[in-house]
Amino acid sequence: MDSSHVSALQLKHAGIERRLHDEMTRPLPDNALIQSLKKRKLRLKEEIARC
Repeated sequence: MDSSHVSALQLKHAGIERRLHDEMTRPLPDNALIQSLKKRKLRLKEEIARC
């Protein structure tokens, strides 16, 4: 795969990581959102590994 594609995936992964951290540190975190973000993060991680 092209390195710019991998870089874009890594940026998305980092963005999801930040959102996940922000949500988990809130006083009343949204568990459904956390689960969704974790799934998206895992899919991106798997796609990065395939590249």
